[in-house]
Amino acid sequence: MPDLPPWFFEPKGRYDEHLFESEVLKGNRLGDPHQRPLWVYLPPGYDAEPQRRYPSIYVIMGLTGQVDMWRNRPSFRRNFPELADAQFAAGGAPPCILIYVDCWTSLGGSQYLDSPGTGKYHTYLCDEIVPWVDARYRTLPQARHRGITGKSSGGYGAMITPMLRPDLFGGLATHAGDALFELCYAHDFPKSVRTLRDQYHGSFDEFWKDFRSRTAFTKEGDAELLNDWCMAACYSTDEDGTVRLPYDPATGQHVAEVWERWLHWDPVRMVPRHADALRKMRAIYIDAGKRDQYFLDLGAEAFRRALEAIGVTDVFFELFDATHDAIEYRYPIAVKYLAERLTP
Repeated sequence: MPDLPPWFFEPKGRYDEHLFESEVLKGNRLGDPHQRPLWVYLPPGYDAEPQRRYPSIYVIMGLTGQVDMWRNRPSFRRNFPELADAQFAAGGAPPCILIYVDCWTSLGGSQYLDSPGTGKYHTYLCDEIVPWVDARYRTLPQARHRGITGKSSGGYGAMITPMLRPDLFGGLATHAGDALFELCYAHDFPKSVRTLRDQYHGSFDEFWKDFRSRTAFTKEGDAELLNDWCMAACYSTDEDGTVRLPYDPATGQHVAEVWERWLHWDPVRMVPRHADALRKMRAIYIDAGKRDQYFLDLGAEAFRRALEAIGVTDVFFELFDATHDAIEYRYPIAVKYLAERLTP
């Protein structure tokens, strides 16, 4: 029997909850808020040892995620903040500062990239949040002591952010991160085209008008249409804000030049371009469920093999028996791995 019923899990560490005012998110094309919640978790002992400095791990969410959803607890299970806190309290991992970052958009997410379709979320994370945290908390402010972790689109952000900013991040952990785009995205394009034809006269504008007029995700095809448009807003939006789809919404016919813009941001294909950055990583953790609905286990394997091809073999890699859903119990494994690798 558990020691306490589920509503009495008191953290052994401490959470500071901030409202962060971003300059770079002001005036974003979607009109999404430039003020965002930011949680900073301080491990047990932080206040008792005022001279000690700590590695930091940035925690980012998947598509449609917002930071307060971390408090959602699966039945008979602890949520990730509770699991991480318990692990630190028990001495199961070297203590770290965890930073929970919100990069939600009204299209579902940002992929942690700068895009004229969504906003400058890469700059927000790297050039606003990171220095702000380092200035206010006792972090070890060098890249070799800073990591990033996430699942799904958060796992995608965890893969690409250190590639783009090795000066800031020395470790990454990706749980079923978006990778190998021809499998994780393109297999749903035909379904989206049929849904557009049968329900929305072939128009994404009609879809969004309907989607925002009712309870979200109550119609067949909602998830696929939202995902397609959101990814296009992140990967293939022109500077004037025009969102380009990688397929003809009337026929599903492939639009090669737009699809190439998507593939430019596929982590598997990014590896050779960022080989030097990846060879400098102190920690790379990759996992996914073997039954992942979006075939992200195959993307994980492809990412691992791309790393191997550039000589990066010191990698944690595991495919485990699960789908894409409810894998929060894996997150503390990655935190422990990062913490051990990023601690002096």
